[in-house]
Parts: sequence; structure tokens; C-alpha cells
Amino acid sequence: MIQPSDPILIVGAGSIGERHIGNLQALGYKNIIVFRTRNLPLRTISADSIQMVTSWDQVEQLQPKVAFICSPTSLHLEQTLICSQLGMHVFIEKPISHTPNGKDELKNGVIKNRVFCFIGYMMHYHPLVKKMKEIIENQTFGSLISFSSHWGEYLPDWHPWEDYRYGYAARKDLGGGAALTLSHDLDLIFWLTGDSLKRHFLITNHKSSLEVTAEAGADFILEFESGTTGHVQLNYFERPSNRTTELIFETASVRFDYYQNTLIIKRKGELPVSEGEIIRCDTFDRNQLFVDQLTDFFNKIESFDVVDSLANIDHAFQIVEMCQNE
Repeated sequence: MIQPSDPILIVGAGSIGERHIGNLQALGYKNIIVFRTRNLPLRTISADSIQMVTSWDQVEQLQPKVAFICSPTSLHLEQTLICSQLGMHVFIEKPISHTPNGKDELKNGVIKNRVFCFIGYMMHYHPLVKKMKEIIENQTFGSLISFSSHWGEYLPDWHPWEDYRYGYAARKDLGGGAALTLSHDLDLIFWLTGDSLKRHFLITNHKSSLEVTAEAGADFILEFESGTTGHVQLNYFERPSNRTTELIFETASVRFDYYQNTLIIKRKGELPVSEGEIIRCDTFDRNQLFVDQLTDFFNKIESFDVVDSLANIDHAFQIVEMCQNE
């Protein structure tokens, strides 16, 4: 079991790194080591509450038991390999990499060192998403026939305190682009359906005026082995933000609106103008997704089998492979 006094490594201390540090500290974990190559000021965390290191030799001497990989996407795999070779269980912020290369090397390292790898797709923990999962598994409205998922946000609004053009999300060389950076919704469809992908098609969009070197939009068409088909649309150029997932069943449709915190169920036979049944989540706190994910990660460390790590790695690399357009 990971104890509050155990050393925990955070690799990279941007916005998501600071979020993990804050949540760890709130849960009572105080021995936090931050590895970063640039000595930039922290925005939300007191520098006195962490230990800063700048070399892997220092990391090895401190012997962390767990690592959180929160660096730019292009560094994820390299740093995950290092941490797993040092015997650390690894939480990897999505995506696992910007390239399909290196999967076998990571899997071999995980087997050799018997460590747990967990990929940070936190939407599984949203109460309304869990309700959708329950509806699918129980076949409440019959079989799932089709789905549509849409997530659009305006990239410059993400971190107003910094120039978006230099952030990893905008830069192809750092593993950016809408497909990988917003791949939460691809993962979400896999998790909701529990299905195996039969085939997919990807079209990328470079038309917007955003100053990015990667695609600003990505459209996926998916077909699963069960025959379920659907569409996932991701983009950096939409204002106001819009994030929805719609599931079409034999006897009803279910629509999740992330920003409205609603799940709308319309049963067969209802007129299109009907509001349908509306399930609200007015007390939703986005940070709770990260706290629940963190707790789940630590719990799984206690009982995992290496097979679990390998399955997580395979799934994460499948998403990376789907996002390749070259």
C-alpha cells in the first residue's frame, strides 16, 4: 500500500502536474518530488511543500514508489520507460505517446519489473458517464446501435496565462494536435461500449486560423465488431465550448452534455419537441474526477496483475495508432 510518507514523483509541473500535486497533498501525501528541467515558478503550489530535482540520478537516489508523467506528450514514453525500469508504478497522463513505436519495449519492461501502468483518462469517473455505462451494460433500451461524440473548445482559452502557440497541444513536434490531445472521447467510447474496434477512418482539419503546427480538428468514423457505428469529432477552434455524447438505442436515445451537466433520455414514441427525462448533476466538481481517478490508481496498485498493465498499454497505444494520419 502507498503510504502518506512514501516518496511520489511528479514528472513535469505544468497545469496538470500542479493539479495532481494539490490533490495528493489534500489526500495527505506529503513526500512529493518534482522532476523538471526548467526552473519555472509554480502557479498554485508552494515551492516549500515539494522537493525539486533536475536529474534522473537524483530521482534514483530518492527511490520514489510511484510516478506521475505530466510532461509534454512527446516525452511520455521515454520517461515512463525510465520510471518503470526504476521499479515505479506509473500514472501516465494521456496519451501514452505521440508515436506507435516503443510499445513492445515498454511491455517487456513492465513484465520484468512487475509494475502497474495506468493511463489518465478521467472521464470514466463522471457520474453521468457511469450512468450511460450502466444503461449500455443493462441493455435498458435494448442494444446500442449508433453513437456520436463531439468535443470542441478554443485552444487559446485553455491557459490564458500563456501563449497557446508554444504549448505542447499546438505543436506537432511535442506530440500535440486535436486528435491525441482530446483523445479522452475516443477512450470514452471504447470504455462505454466495451467493444472491439473493427475499422476506423480519420480525417484531419487544418483550415482554422489558429497558429498551430498540428491538426486543429479531427473526425473519426468507427465501426465495432458488434456492428455498432459512430462518429467522434474533436477540435480546437470552437466557441463557445461544446461537448456532448449521444447514444442511439433500439428504444431510446441518451444524450450527455458535459457543460450543462445533464443526461437527457428520449424514449421511442416521444415527439422530437419533448424534453424527455432530464437527469442533472448540479453539484458536479470537475476536480473530483481527478481525485477519484487518483484513488482508483492507488487501489489498483494493491491488487493488479501484470496482465492489467499490459492491457492498459495495448489500449493506450491503440488510440495513438488511430490518431496517426501519415
